[in-house]
Amino acid sequence: MQKGVMAASDCYIVHEIYNGENAQDQFEYELEQALEAQYKYIVIEPTRIGDETARWITVGNCLHKTAVLSGAACLLTPLSLPAEYSRYVALPAGALSIACAALYGISWQFDPCCKYQVEYDSQKLSRLPLHTLTSSTPVVLVRRDDIHRKRLHNTIALAALAYCAKKIYELYAV
Repeated sequence: MQKGVMAASDCYIVHEIYNGENAQDQFEYELEQALEAQYKYIVIEPTRIGDETARWITVGNCLHKTAVLSGAACLLTPLSLPAEYSRYVALPAGALSIACAALYGISWQFDPCCKYQVEYDSQKLSRLPLHTLTSSTPVVLVRRDDIHRKRLHNTIALAALAYCAKKIYELYAV
């Protein structure tokens, strides 16, 4: 094996080969099998399924980032705004963080796609066997450990939940 070249067992390619009328179903089945097998890299040649997968991952990333940033806004707003105004920013931001973290947990947590990110780094892509492809614009997924990412947005969302619960209690208990 050459230095810098990916081992074949690390990469799975969903080839764009149309055999019959159920080709799209076959592509989806192959992708699902590759995700379940936890390949380090998955190359998706069929444009439609590649774009759908990339969009699905982008939505998950957006939910994660929104949960983290709105949770941080919820927790940091009371430090930067006067107390009488901070709840108007902190409570909606906290609710948004909780909602995004919950939606991510419900929709993405058990989906094998959540372990993957779309790879754009040309240096890393050059190590893959892309020369065998018929598509000029494949989607390349790379498996990444997302445990720290999940811990981060869950911790921030739980802290935002605790802050919001405390503030709501203070508003209505007095």
